[in-house]
Amino acid sequence: MLADRYTFARQMTATLNILLEQVRACRLCAEHLPHGPRPVLRASPSARLLIVGQAPGTRVHASGIPWDDQSGKRLRQWMGIDPEVFYDEQQVAIIPMGFCYPGKGKSGDLPPRPECARHWHQQLLPLLPHVQLTLLVGKYAQDYFLGERARPTLTETVTNWAEYLPAYMPLPHPSPRNQFWLQRNPWFEQEAIPVLQQLVEQSLS
Repeated sequence: MLADRYTFARQMTATLNILLEQVRACRLCAEHLPHGPRPVLRASPSARLLIVGQAPGTRVHASGIPWDDQSGKRLRQWMGIDPEVFYDEQQVAIIPMGFCYPGKGKSGDLPPRPECARHWHQQLLPLLPHVQLTLLVGKYAQDYFLGERARPTLTETVTNWAEYLPAYMPLPHPSPRNQFWLQRNPWFEQEAIPVLQQLVEQSLS
């Protein structure tokens, strides 16, 4: 029985690694990406926590390291974990809605390209069987994963975060640009963050 489990785990790891190679070579929407494609994601079948954000920004596009910016620093603070744990793909999977930097719009980065979730998510997610908690960072992730259960606005969805537990925890984007939202919604850091940190610790233990 133990040997069967070990064989199955090895097969799943091999399948995921092949799929990740395909994702990283993806050129589905290359013509729409002003800086060219550079898919950024991390995953392992053993991961117990999944982070689904929006799409890489310019710094992440340059480094190829997910959440390698001030947003990532704040997200790790919210989660109560250090970079060593955050970037351990054996524990934490990072699969954004859009894998490549979409470019700049009039009021910030453009939305994530829809091709990623449409083509890749349903192939990737079943290969993460041990995920205990999925963090939905931003409205794009919340609308996709929660469907009709998502509220009309991000604020409403995040305000009702307890409704989506234990599978999902909706979060605002930790970007410095969201400082005004955090100031207007002090309950988030006072009430939701302690629960988030407890859930993260439980998921990774």
